[in-house]
Amino acid sequence: QVQLVESGGGLVQPGGSLRLSCGASGTIFSIDTMGWYRQAPGKQRELVAFIYSGGSTNYADSVKGRFTISRDNAKNTVYLQMNSLKPEDTAVYYCNADVQTTGWGPYLFYWGQGTQVTVSS
Repeated sequence: QVQLVESGGGLVQPGGSLRLSCGASGTIFSIDTMGWYRQAPGKQRELVAFIYSGGSTNYADSVKGRFTISRDNAKNTVYLQMNSLKPEDTAVYYCNADVQTTGWGPYLFYWGQGTQVTVSS
């Protein structure tokens, strides 16, 4: 019903930048929050940032001042601009979205397939 597709991951040197994108498609009536999570090898998935439909944002302490989340509601797309990247930012990054598929239905969380970000010299 709803698909989330991420793009923009890759290999970058410490101090570099990457921009992730995630587009939602399918049967969508409304999207509330959209966000980014990450999971490093051997660690639990953790919240990176999320953004409400009105534009309010929330960030993990570890990325504040370095990452910026934004969204284009007309395109059902969320972005994550990552600057001053560190080796500890290496992880698979997943986007998610809280989606209502009909005007009377519940909001449900959907996940993308993930995109690898590797920060290494």
